Amino acid sequence: MRLFVSEGAPGSLPVLVAAGRVEGRAELLISTVAPEECVVPFLTQPRLPVLQLDSGNYLFSTSAICRYFFLLSGWEPDDLTNQWLEWEATELQPALSAALHYLVIQGKKGEDVLGPLGRALTHIDHSLSRQNCPFLAGETESLADIVLWGALYPLLQDPAYLPEELGALRSWFQTLSTQEPCQRAAETVLKKQGVLALRPYLQKQPQPSPPEGRAVSNEPEEEELAVLSEEEIAAAVTAWEKGLEILPPPRPQQNPVLPVAGERNVLITSALPYVNNVPHLGNIIGCVLSADVFARYSRLRQWNTLYLCGTDEYGTATETKAMEEGLTPQEICDKYHVIHADIYHWFNISFDIFGRTTTPQQTKITQDIFQRLLTRGFILQDTVEQLRCERCARFLADRFVEGVCPFCGYEEARGDQCDKCGKLINAIELKKPQCKVCRSCPVVKSSQHLFLDLPKLEKRLEEWLGKTLPGNNWTPNARFIIRSWLRDGLKPRCITRDLKWGTPVPLEGFEDKVFYVWFDATIGYLSITANYTDQWERWWKNPEQVDLYQFMAKDNVPFHGLVFPCSALGAEDNYTLVKYLIATEYLNYEDGKFSKSRGVGVFGDMAQDTGIPADIWRFYLLYIRPEGQDSAFSWTDMLLKNNSELLNNLGNFINRAGMFVSKFFGGSVPEMLLTPDDQRLLAHITLELQHYHQLLEKVRIRDALRAILTVSRHGNQYIQVNEPWKRIKGSEADRQRAGTVTGVAVNIAALLSVMLQPYMPTVSATIQAQLQLPLPACSVLPTDFLCTLPAGHQIGTVSPLFQKLENDQIENLKQRFGGGQAKISPSLAVVETVTTAGPQQIQTLMEEVTKQGNIVRELKAQKADKNQVAAEVAQLLDLKKQLALAEGKPLETPKGKKKK
Repeated sequence: MRLFVSEGAPGSLPVLVAAGRVEGRAELLISTVAPEECVVPFLTQPRLPVLQLDSGNYLFSTSAICRYFFLLSGWEPDDLTNQWLEWEATELQPALSAALHYLVIQGKKGEDVLGPLGRALTHIDHSLSRQNCPFLAGETESLADIVLWGALYPLLQDPAYLPEELGALRSWFQTLSTQEPCQRAAETVLKKQGVLALRPYLQKQPQPSPPEGRAVSNEPEEEELAVLSEEEIAAAVTAWEKGLEILPPPRPQQNPVLPVAGERNVLITSALPYVNNVPHLGNIIGCVLSADVFARYSRLRQWNTLYLCGTDEYGTATETKAMEEGLTPQEICDKYHVIHADIYHWFNISFDIFGRTTTPQQTKITQDIFQRLLTRGFILQDTVEQLRCERCARFLADRFVEGVCPFCGYEEARGDQCDKCGKLINAIELKKPQCKVCRSCPVVKSSQHLFLDLPKLEKRLEEWLGKTLPGNNWTPNARFIIRSWLRDGLKPRCITRDLKWGTPVPLEGFEDKVFYVWFDATIGYLSITANYTDQWERWWKNPEQVDLYQFMAKDNVPFHGLVFPCSALGAEDNYTLVKYLIATEYLNYEDGKFSKSRGVGVFGDMAQDTGIPADIWRFYLLYIRPEGQDSAFSWTDMLLKNNSELLNNLGNFINRAGMFVSKFFGGSVPEMLLTPDDQRLLAHITLELQHYHQLLEKVRIRDALRAILTVSRHGNQYIQVNEPWKRIKGSEADRQRAGTVTGVAVNIAALLSVMLQPYMPTVSATIQAQLQLPLPACSVLPTDFLCTLPAGHQIGTVSPLFQKLENDQIENLKQRFGGGQAKISPSLAVVETVTTAGPQQIQTLMEEVTKQGNIVRELKAQKADKNQVAAEVAQLLDLKKQLALAEGKPLETPKGKKKK
């Protein structure tokens, strides 16, 4: 083999490090060549690094070369490493290319360079912190570490670009950078010139597109229209012309809904919310709202769908809340179950069942699974050291104790799990523990408990995961969390607690104990179904015919992806196991966390008091759904999205399309004579519709919402270009053209009403009523754009769909729900008051920032007077502050720069 590398070619760094893996295993010649040398004979442009194999074939992808060297060294591919390599190619490299171009070619510094890369660096840091391992895929360095280190080294070797606050990233980077193979590679490629060694290479690369628009603002990107084949256009026209006749009849409603042989049977659960508190917006988007979107979509696809949820009512949290409110646990459950049900009803969540876990069915099914595990040897008994409060005369299970997390130092960690780092905790591991009831310091005493023998079940779990995970049906964070548990090795898990409120343990000697809520809470899905129908086993003991989708926040992944599957596999009763595990990251509130006690954030029972309709809340929460990384609710951003995306884009288009029919054609859809441009539009809409289907089939809910807005933008542009309001006053040909454009536009509006149904069901129904959309078209979403409103169809009365949100209205709500975070300086309040925050205002501010930035750069280049430069810089910072406020971004406290 022969490896060709070049000085100043960044891809040469990781391949040189990886090449060290094959020393003594294969004969490898390393050649350093000039950057402009064409090594691969069939490529017209130089490409380095390149690995020429003994067979005469070439590898010229950095990642592929590194992978080949690792495979030769005996490395076995793993799912987590593959995820990191995919992320490096699709997310890190575009941002890194922009950052290096800004620094080396444009001469920018500081935040201008780090800006595009900030999100990616934070992602690496958070991943390393969460898994508490020194490397990306575990305790030892992997292919992923070498590839990412090699990509980042030219920039991060300058300490000024390695943020101090990203401690885990700094430790990882410095550990790798001090290793001899990495130091040798850096010396070969950079020649002690640092990042400037890359200048000749970067000068020959096309200027990268800045990724910060997508990474920071999360706005939809403007994309060029796809190139269409004649076959695609013809197929779109054929489907359009067939119209309603190709729609299948609506599914007959069943009660109860049961699996049907030969059909796709979809069982959907959202994580059972604890009954003891009121859900906030983060709880709602993480579980019930995300699952509701998919359930509604599933019904539009005519899949046989059952969506269930309910309140999780047993356990320490309920006992604690009952003591706080002076009620019995049952009274607490009854009170808060109604509160939860009312909130979800207001948010228009379409449960088939919303049940509870405090039922005889829960006891019966949980005890049956336990007995089956016991008789098969998967239950252990052991003595456990527990915290006991002598003042309260009770053992302190789970949430009756809190203290300092032994892993991350968080001071309010619970006795079962740390909310900050997510690690599961044994209560006696807490530092400075306190009884939550009386605040005294508990003592350690012994108690006999039962354990689920997870090590004994690990092989079965691995076999099941081996069949489940390769299909990419689990979100990446879920796969990552489960793999990290398995990598560390499973340990027996205690399944009993010294409590009174819970499912009784049916075993002699354990009559005074109950099952740990996280052993039997996931069994709640089964018991809730059993209370809905006595044929519940047709859903839950039918893995051959049922696809199970489970929605949750990431902290619930271990219990749904590991504990319950182990219990079900050990019970050996043919249980249906999760096929699609959908986990979100966390939703924060403005620049902090939701806190009921501090009055920070919007909770479910408060949203309806804001005067903002439920569908607007649904839209905005789904627009910022935390897929892939944490996101934050922002009042200012909610105003912007409502006024720009809903009012100016979606609502404007649908209202205009309907009004043109009413005003120009007496409410009757006009005849449509399609031109080639119209036919191309039909094909583009069909492609976007099919993209929407592809995204929702993969449960990429937020991205599919962007597809709806893209269709609406196509419609707005179509109307603007063709100007039917002008053509209707012209010649006969012009009037005919106005009719065609109006007819096509109102059919796009009809399609949008159905695409919107999973996201904004009330708005969807309103549009369909205004357009008098035929019933078959309301309940089925095809894969092609059909003419569902043919010529002669009479529409109803058209009226605006959305109301503008005003600045003072939003400012009042921000203050009302801000708690301690609402305290702002008078000067900041003035800036927020004068900012209109409309799209035009934002565009103006962006132009002013760019103009002022150019002034500052020119003055610095001319080495102008420092006072003059300082004055212009101050003006630039003020403009940037105004722009940040207009875009709804939190203002950061300025930090002092490090001296180089």
